[in-house]
Amino acid sequence: MKKTSINTGTPDVKVDEAALVTPFVKCLARLVRAQDTYGSQDRASDAELLANFVITEEQRREIPIIGDPGPDVMLRFNIFYTAVALSIEARTGLVASPITMISHEGFGRVLLTTGRLVVFSKTVRDIHRFGFATLRKLAEAGAKLVDDATAAIETYPEVARA
Repeated sequence: MKKTSINTGTPDVKVDEAALVTPFVKCLARLVRAQDTYGSQDRASDAELLANFVITEEQRREIPIIGDPGPDVMLRFNIFYTAVALSIEARTGLVASPITMISHEGFGRVLLTTGRLVVFSKTVRDIHRFGFATLRKLAEAGAKLVDDATAAIETYPEVARA
């Protein structure tokens, strides 16, 4: 694969087979495939589908510090947190709901709730620069969020089931 610009195509992604077989990344790939209603990416591998989530340091430097997130970035952002919620649900059997409140400037908040329990809360900024350095970093970030949320559910099961 050759490198392409952040604005002209997908970044160069070194295939990390270990990352691609994790439950979180499999869930994320399923969600990305579900967004392809015309089937134009049916033959694409999971690594090719998830390439848009990878932003190298060089590409990150090309992105201005201040900028408005485009619809593609917002879709990736929302799919990522939806995959976290579905992975939590798969592990615990409880429905997890992502709630994102993002301004047009790319600042806001992400919450994940299960029952009456907030299992994840984060203030976000610079959404237009959303991405991970490698597929492995993507897999690790998603797995950590799922692990932390599962630990919160196990700590407060009555609130999570309320």
